[in-house]
Amino acid sequence: MKYLHTMVRVSDLDASLDFYCNKLGLRELSRRDSEQGRFTLVFLAAEGDENAQIELTWNWDPEAYGEGRNFGHLAYRVDNIYDLCASLQSKGVTINRPPRDGRMAFIRSPDNISIELLQAGDPLPAQEPWLSMPNTGKW
Repeated sequence: MKYLHTMVRVSDLDASLDFYCNKLGLRELSRRDSEQGRFTLVFLAAEGDENAQIELTWNWDPEAYGEGRNFGHLAYRVDNIYDLCASLQSKGVTINRPPRDGRMAFIRSPDNISIELLQAGDPLPAQEPWLSMPNTGKW
């Protein structure tokens, strides 16, 4: 068996692409529009890790999606959790679970998909402002 992708439904394709590509740093690998099915599929991946893909599914007819917590979360290993969280925060992304331990943080997409960020290797030494930052919302 080989992992192919994780599919998440999105309600606003432009907002989702802005989040996943412009803010989180993933890149678009491919896109397919289905006139008959009335949907668009966009496949994304982190640079150099094209085998771990996210499939964004955008149904053209408006539909409200609940927060199916049974989905869990997406997880990405990052080179420097503090630098990435600072960059995300500067772009307006809420850090729901700050990286107080230098190892793990959580953010959420525009469609409330939880995304776990994990420090590569050993945790970084604890530092402010992350050390004393409280959790925000759900993660």
